[in-house]
Order: sequence, then structure tokens, then C-alpha cells
Amino acid sequence: MLKGFKDFLFRGNIVDLAVAVVVGTAFTALVTAFTTAFINPILASLGGVDAQGLGFRIIGDNPNTFIDLGGFINAVITFIITAAVVYFIFVVPSKRLLERLQRGEEPEPEGPSEDVLLLREIRDALTDGPVQRGPQGADPTS
Repeated sequence: MLKGFKDFLFRGNIVDLAVAVVVGTAFTALVTAFTTAFINPILASLGGVDAQGLGFRIIGDNPNTFIDLGGFINAVITFIITAAVVYFIFVVPSKRLLERLQRGEEPEPEGPSEDVLLLREIRDALTDGPVQRGPQGADPTS
């Protein structure tokens, strides 16, 4: 039971998945920092001087009713950047690698090869031939 669990843990797919999660987490932090440092100030400047950013309040006197359009746009931009990098850095190269590996594989032959057919003919000829053994396995022709 433990051997099966060990095989499961160290299978290539699990290790690749763990690496992808770690890299994805680090990249998400990088994209979030980029959008926070650059995109948020641009979006906030569109909201005006006294506003909390790009958005509006449902009730003018209550800051808790602020609809933050800038935050939503920020999340969309973060998602698009992350998805694009994952696609172009991980998905496209892995597809190309799989295509190359599949092109390198030869299809299974439909029937036995010529060598196998020749060996079968030789075997059949030897078993059907007139060789007769005498007592104690001696060949009477010798």
C-alpha cells in the first residue's frame, strides 16, 4: 500500500503539477504587484481627485456602498496577463513537445515482419523435415 502511494507521489505528473502551482503562485504575486503599482493608479486617476478610485457610491454619504470598478478591472487585467503567460510559456511548448514525441513514434505493424515470417518458415520446415532420431537421440545418418 505504501509503495503504491510512493509511486503516486513521485509520478512525473504530480511533480510537474507541484512545480506549476509554485510557479503560478509566484507569477500571480508578480502580476498583482504590477497591477497594484501601475494599473490601479491609472484607474484611480480616472475617478477624479476626491474619489476612492474608478467607481461610484450607491448612497452618496456612505463610503461602504462604493462600487469599485477599478478593482474589478484590475482583477480582469491580472487574470488576462496570468492566463496569457501560462498559455504561452507552459501550454504552447508542452503541446509542441507532445507533437514532436508523437511524430517520432512509429505505428504498430499490421502483421508480423518479414523476419518473423522467414523464421516461421524455417521452423515449419525443420519440424516437418525427414530428420529421424535413433535410440538415445543419435542421428542415424552419421
